Parts: sequence; C-alpha cells; structure tokens
Amino acid sequence: LAVRLENGAWLNAVYAKSVQNALWTPQSATSLAITALVLSVIAVIVARSVARPLRRLAAAAELLGRGETVEPLPETGPDDIRQTAEAFNRMQARLQRFVEDRTRMLAAIGHDLRTPLTSLRLRAEFVADPDVQEKMLKTIDEIQTMTEAALAFAREEATAERTRTVDLTALVESLCDDLADLGQDVTFLDSPRFSYRCRPDALRRSVRNLVENAVRYGERARVRIVKAADSIDIVVADDGPGIPDAHAERAFAPFFRLEHSRNRETGGVGLGLSIARTIARHHGGDITLATRPDGMTATISLPLASLAPQPPASQEPHPALASAARAMQPVRHAPGHLPTESNPS
Repeated sequence: LAVRLENGAWLNAVYAKSVQNALWTPQSATSLAITALVLSVIAVIVARSVARPLRRLAAAAELLGRGETVEPLPETGPDDIRQTAEAFNRMQARLQRFVEDRTRMLAAIGHDLRTPLTSLRLRAEFVADPDVQEKMLKTIDEIQTMTEAALAFAREEATAERTRTVDLTALVESLCDDLADLGQDVTFLDSPRFSYRCRPDALRRSVRNLVENAVRYGERARVRIVKAADSIDIVVADDGPGIPDAHAERAFAPFFRLEHSRNRETGGVGLGLSIARTIARHHGGDITLATRPDGMTATISLPLASLAPQPPASQEPHPALASAARAMQPVRHAPGHLPTESNPS
C-alpha cells in the first residue's frame, strides 16, 4: 500500500500472510474429517441398499433350486435390481405353472387308466382257458403296478414338505435301526453329528431306497455319514456285483432295470433310484454310484450350505400343487387289485 502524505513524502506499507500448511490447519482437518465421515455413511447406505436385494435374490435362487416355495421378491430398488427381481418372479411363476401342468397331466393319466384296467380285469375273469386267463391277469397286474408307481413318483414331486433343521445322523441311524429290526442286514457305522436343514421325510425315503437296494442286490448294507470338502455325504456300501459303468447313469432312468424279468420277487418296477435322485436333487445335491472290486457304493451328496441358517422363506406348498397332490392320493382298491408300491426299486 503506497500513500502520499501532505508533505509530499510517501508512506509504503506491506502486509504478508504466510500460506505454508494452509490446507492442514486444524480447521481444515476437522472439516475434511467431517466430510469424509458423512460421505462414508452415505456410501455404506447406498452399498447396503444395493447388496441387500442381491443377497435376497441369491438366497431365494438357492431355495428355489432345492425345490422350496419362495415368496415373490420385492420389486423395489434401482432399475437394474428391480428388473432382476421382476425376472426372477416371472421365472418362478413359469416353473410353478410347468410343474402344476405336468402334475395334473400325470394325475389325469393315472386316474383314467384305472377304468380300462378294471374293465380288462373283469373281462379276463370270463376267459375259459386258465393259462390264458393267468397270463392276462399277470399282464394287467404289471400295468397297474407301473401305473401306481408312476403316480407315486409324481406325487413325490408334487408334495411340498416343510423344510426344517434336523439331526441328520440320528435320522439315518434310526432308519438303519428300523430296517435291522425288520430282519435286514443293515449296519450304521459311527459317524459325526450334523444338524442339517432338509425335508426329513423325503430324505429318509431317498436313503431307504438306496439301503433296501443294497440289501436286495448286495446282501447287506453298511451306512455312514462323512463330511467332504464341499458336501455332506451319506454313503451306502454293499457286497453285490455292482452296476456296469455303461449303465451307471441309465440306472437312474424311470422304469429301467438291469434285471429284465419284471418279477416282483427280484425287484420293483425300476423307480427306486429315480425317486432317490429326484429327492437328492431337490435338496441341491445328487447321487453317484461307484463299483468297487468287492461291491458297490451309492453316495448321496448334500450341499454344505444347508448346515448354516437359511434366510426365512415361505415353506407352504403352492395351492395348485397341494390340490394336485390331494387329487393323486391313492383310492381304495377293489378285491384283487395290487396296492400302491411303497418303495419301488
């Protein structure tokens, strides 16, 4: 600042402000910290609002893949998240409609076949030749057995059992004890305890089919539960001849049997392994067969994810599925009819 005085002299003044460390003064540091804190809180809220629907979608997809009924996802949030939830809900509705249509079709086929089978049985009674009559009745019985077994297979898929946490080891051990009490050579080997989230009645049926097959074709069954790297395995070993590798996968096909006589004394109609694998896959697992030099091993592999608590989801059966399951309940048989096969193999 330069000012000329009255006497003609000049008054010069200089003011200087130091700018060293101006950005790191206490006031600026406090302001920066508050700003960073506010931005972090906003970022966490935004991230959670995006991650929560994704976690919900992942959990719902896992439950749907295991055959459980899931409540429709909330169609809210950002556009991409909302569109993904809408697509998932549409996919679930389409899958349910597909299952309902197939279940109703199988129920209708099974119901309609009972009438001509009854008519054929009545007409066979009037056949004069005893040998021809006996052959006709055996053929009719075989057709009726296969029909009832197919209905049982469809009914198993249509029934939506409630998922709950059970002691898996105790479940399998009690099954083995029940079969041993019936005189079958079944042994449950010492296994660690596992609490598992599953549909226990269905899983029990799957294990029972494998154990009874092992006793029927392999003389005896040895059952144990082991924890693998990424699964819980229920292992059923027997001393039978096993299944050739060429037929290992075909053995799970409905109505496929290695023993072709269709004699009820040597086996069922070929649905035991199909039902067992269907149940295992509804739990997110699978069944594998392995032939050993001294027998065969059947393994039910269940996902480890069910060891941890699952997010809440509606486990009530879909109304249409429940009505279809009720429609397929076996009716009272007339004298001479074969009952529904409880455990076809």
